[in-house]
Amino acid sequence: MFLNDNIKIFSGSSNPELSSEVCKYLGIPLGGSRIDKFPDGEKVIRIEDDVRGRDCFVIQSTCEPVDIHLMELLIYLDCLRRASAKRITAVIPYFGYARQDRKDEGRVPITAKLVANLITTAGADRVLAIDLHAHQLQGFFDIPVDHLTGELVLGKYFRDKKINNLTVVSPDVGNMKIASRYAAHLGGELAIVHKKRVNSSQVEAKEIIGEVKGRNILMCDDIIATAGTVCTAASLVKERGAQKIFAGATHGVLAPQAYKRLAEAPIDEIVITDTIPLNKEARQKIGKVKVLSVASMLGEAIKRIHRNESVSNLFSNI
Repeated sequence: MFLNDNIKIFSGSSNPELSSEVCKYLGIPLGGSRIDKFPDGEKVIRIEDDVRGRDCFVIQSTCEPVDIHLMELLIYLDCLRRASAKRITAVIPYFGYARQDRKDEGRVPITAKLVANLITTAGADRVLAIDLHAHQLQGFFDIPVDHLTGELVLGKYFRDKKINNLTVVSPDVGNMKIASRYAAHLGGELAIVHKKRVNSSQVEAKEIIGEVKGRNILMCDDIIATAGTVCTAASLVKERGAQKIFAGATHGVLAPQAYKRLAEAPIDEIVITDTIPLNKEARQKIGKVKVLSVASMLGEAIKRIHRNESVSNLFSNI
């Protein structure tokens, strides 16, 4: 596809493979830059292309190590701003700190708002993100936010699998809206697991609202981190007579404690996207993980932003 020389796409170090695939989709080269470190560990970024008056995009997930990747993104934005880029878009496939979005007890920060302020202050004119942990996080930014959803990718994959006798299970009450959308798109029944959180990494699931016996099960969420919720729900529906169980998530955070849980859980396939790169250890220890690419979705959104076209029309394909 034809894009003029007024667009430049740069990649942070969090997910260079995804950035390369986005550029391949758009048919343009990745912008030239160099990331170095001073002896004390401070990062310095040098833009090697002329960006004056150009529409610039920086692709960087703020995944582990979160603080390092976040700081790198901020330096990139400041660098482009001082190099007189016309418009700067922070493309954040995975937005770290999104779960700290409110004060649920005294003397705690609202870190999601802090990070939004930092990104704006550093020089971003707009943000392109995928599945923020809560939709209201868009309001934390004082600049435009284009919010994509992994359902565009995951939904197509599971629709193409043509899973018969399907029940979409919400692993907790908070996931009901997502589960309802998948059930509507895929033509399945809906069930809900009632869970009780014991602590920050352990949950108990005791009851199911809906029928799962003899059914094929799909559970989808925005994030799989410690995998406590999805594995507990999978064990429960299996005990109640479920057949095959599929789990999907946009962001495979996959903390180390998730490896054993997912490997031992009665889940036949775990499907995530490449908003966060899957490390070799996770792939080896879990085994049953399939990674889908969001490159074409991001590339299409970037093209539309550059051309000042509608991004929301992408969702008509869900």
